[in-house]
Amino acid sequence: MQTIEQLLESKNIRVTAMRLLIYKFLVNKQVAVTLSDIENTFEKADRTTLYRTIKTFEENAIVHQIDDGTGITKYALCEIGCNCEIETDLHLHFHCNNCGETICLTEHKIPQIKVPEGFVSENVNLVVKGVCDKCSGQ
Repeated sequence: MQTIEQLLESKNIRVTAMRLLIYKFLVNKQVAVTLSDIENTFEKADRTTLYRTIKTFEENAIVHQIDDGTGITKYALCEIGCNCEIETDLHLHFHCNNCGETICLTEHKIPQIKVPEGFVSENVNLVVKGVCDKCSGQ
């Protein structure tokens, strides 16, 4: 099993205390988080540092962005081996209308979608909305 430090180094990301803390925060959350969630958790940290850390993680396929239709961008950890490629790494997201949490359903892959000739896919996002297992009591 790869350590967090090894993961960051394998992606040529300098290991810093803040990057380690943010990564551990994301692992422990197990749901998608907003930049505000991160800022509220690390109140004493510089907002620019937090933003740059998330952007660095995103650019290096450590986290991916989720547009769940709420108008607020959320971030979640990528699976090991994910490169955030449209052809191979896309999965469903579930947004609970009750508690507001957005969860990656990584075991449910989005099939490759062919677009008409001349069109170029840059992003695919599929969000299922409903009531999560915690809120439904199941």
